[in-house]
Amino acid sequence: MLLPESASTYGPKVDQLFWIILWITGFFFFVVQGCLLLFVLKYRNRPGQKAAYVHGNNWVEIVWTVIPALILLALTIASQKVWAEIRYPKYAPLASFQVEILAEQFAWNIRYPGPDGQFGTADDISTINQMHLPVGMPVQINIRSKDVIHSFFVPEFRVKQDAVPGLPTRVWVEATRPGQFEIRCAELCGLGHYRMRGLVTTEPIADFQAWLTETKANE
Repeated sequence: MLLPESASTYGPKVDQLFWIILWITGFFFFVVQGCLLLFVLKYRNRPGQKAAYVHGNNWVEIVWTVIPALILLALTIASQKVWAEIRYPKYAPLASFQVEILAEQFAWNIRYPGPDGQFGTADDISTINQMHLPVGMPVQINIRSKDVIHSFFVPEFRVKQDAVPGLPTRVWVEATRPGQFEIRCAELCGLGHYRMRGLVTTEPIADFQAWLTETKANE
């Protein structure tokens, strides 16, 4: 299996685009390599045979220009639709749960709002390198960086977003199955980059609420 099993609602759409692009590029790769081999054999140097000039064919040139252009246009439109759905929180469901991530060398500081639903108050819940998300509930992730550029990457969610100092960014995700997945930093951020790892646990909503309550009680 080339890709890890998807664990988000838009993961299958990303995978579908990946396979479509792979099959198209793979097909034309073998066609081009086959033609190259054929022409090498057919037009190889032979004793007593002189090279001949062959004039180009305008129609053939138009066809091999228009067809790739149309394929690229279709892929661009399809990719932009999926990209907009993932990248722009306005496309997320309105009832998204809010989570904050503050990346720093070399840890993920994760914060949840308390019962008042507001960040920056006394009932906030904070963890380091441990993220819990409810299955079946849209979650908006607000990402910031404390020092250098980092990149929040969870392969199973098919989401990767840079954390840039002074530039808050947002992505959203809706987990589709319970599990534990690694949070990776996909941007070289210093000597300790290799150990900047976290763990995201996706679980039923009841278990998620129980975890929030327990975590707050142990602070």
